[in-house]
Amino acid sequence: MGGGGGDSGGTNVNIVRYASYVEEAHEDFLDDSSYFGDLLRPIASSPYADFVQLDNDDAIYGIGYAMSSFPSLYDMYGKFMAGVDIESLFEQVLYDVQNADTIRDVSDAHRDLLTDDIEQDTLPRFRAGMRDINSVMSSTFIVGEAIIEQGRVKKLAEFDAKLQYSLIPVAAELFAKHLSWNQQVVGTYLDIIKTAATIKFDETAINCEIVAKDKLWPFTVLAQERANLGALQGARTETTSDAVKGPSTASKVIGGAMSGAAAGSMVSPGYGTAIGAVLGGIAGLL
Repeated sequence: MGGGGGDSGGTNVNIVRYASYVEEAHEDFLDDSSYFGDLLRPIASSPYADFVQLDNDDAIYGIGYAMSSFPSLYDMYGKFMAGVDIESLFEQVLYDVQNADTIRDVSDAHRDLLTDDIEQDTLPRFRAGMRDINSVMSSTFIVGEAIIEQGRVKKLAEFDAKLQYSLIPVAAELFAKHLSWNQQVVGTYLDIIKTAATIKFDETAINCEIVAKDKLWPFTVLAQERANLGALQGARTETTSDAVKGPSTASKVIGGAMSGAAAGSMVSPGYGTAIGAVLGGIAGLL
């Protein structure tokens, strides 16, 4: 590269020149890149023109539904937490446990076994003894059978009382899980809303990004021509319009935070695991 100077009407003019083989190569390069027909083809053929905008609402909510079609977060909180009567809930849980069909079957089975033992063993021996002493027709015989029947009723009542008492810790554990489940439902519902909002946020960002890139495509091509003109000036930093840079840092931070909240939500096995799997599948779309 060389330079020269001169005086033209009192004005100094600096001319920057390069080696002749460099200037000739650059000139040929500009001729090839700026040929009008070659330039119009890429400008008129935007790769983003046929882009179909993303819309995941049907996949998330179902056809014809939106987020507003479902209960609000405050409705869910009021239903599962704010409106819970602790005492009434415990009584209901205890009643359901103690009156379950399985518990009734156990009590009925014990009653049948005890009744069978009395009728097959206790009463026959008592009647045989009373017959041996010729007291079958006496009031003692009637009193004796009444005492045996009374013993049967007491044993049945004692067994049922012990059985019902042993179920109180079971009901208390179930009650605690019930309260925990109510809380987890609200938390999981919140995570679902966050995940859906994040998907919508990123979906809108991608759609706007592609539309902007399509509109600015002619300028993107011309930016390459500008770079070609300045090729002899050495390395340069090219800037890109904010409209085509893609999702903002805020979007990525919010998306990451929401995904982390969903992943960090601890749910119990069963329904909690299933909901966690659904959330994980939705997060995988991001």
